[in-house]
Amino acid sequence: MSTLTKADMIDHLTIRLRMPRQDARLIVDTFFREISQSLADGKEVKLSGFGNFELKDKKSRPGRNPKTGEEIPVKARRVVTFKAGQKFRSEIKPKKD
Repeated sequence: MSTLTKADMIDHLTIRLRMPRQDARLIVDTFFREISQSLADGKEVKLSGFGNFELKDKKSRPGRNPKTGEEIPVKARRVVTFKAGQKFRSEIKPKKD
């Protein structure tokens, strides 16, 4: 399995839309900055046909060091969750032979 990077996205835009690399980079960077800023502002991000990003608060909890078995506290934190939309889920569903 390969990985899609921001550089790959920029390359795809440059080739498919025949635009300068600098413009493609601006589009990709702006897109991700908008998503990040919206989440930081407490907004849910809904991308029709793709899915929803949401910021959730996780409570602190007891954890365990897997190497030593020592109990350590896991601090409260905020995490970004993603729920794939129905259209996207159907596209990535494993194909039956």
